[in-house]
Amino acid sequence: MSHGDMDMSGSSSSSSMSHGSGMMIPWLHFAGGDNLFFESWRPTSPGAIAGACIGLFILAIIDRWMAAVRRLMEAYWRRRALLVTAERTQAPLLAGDAKDDAFASVEAAPAPQELSSRSRHTRVRRTIAPFIAVHDLPRGALFAMQSLLMYTLMLAVMTFHAGYLIAIIIGLAIGEVLFGRLGDVHGSH
Repeated sequence: MSHGDMDMSGSSSSSSMSHGSGMMIPWLHFAGGDNLFFESWRPTSPGAIAGACIGLFILAIIDRWMAAVRRLMEAYWRRRALLVTAERTQAPLLAGDAKDDAFASVEAAPAPQELSSRSRHTRVRRTIAPFIAVHDLPRGALFAMQSLLMYTLMLAVMTFHAGYLIAIIIGLAIGEVLFGRLGDVHGSH
């Protein structure tokens, strides 16, 4: 069968479908009619599109606020974990040091074998914070909520609606200006 014998009727219908309700437009555009998150959410009028853009703008600001809250909470949880770890490690060492101090006042100088036994009993610092449920469960919940927001914004961008993309980028920028410095201890995010 040659190319001239092929039925090309499908090509005209597929080109008309790209502008209809059946398919999304695969390039940046300002046209209405894209599904936003759900099939029933299809802004078509300029007012509905503006409302969707305002909603996405607010969601983007909330995303940056949640990132700042996570950074603040991470710093708080890190300090609390260090305190808990220090309390657990200092209690046995303090009890041992008090006993050693009592004997040290009687002895003039410690023997070399005593110094080597002390060095064997020193504790190694933890590189990973201990699991503390009241810290780690809220950490997971905050991460899940922020991930939900990020994926929601990504789905809006994937509609290729330029208004949605612009609203999200401006919302993220303003959110970063408002909340970016909160909890930024080390100068990075």
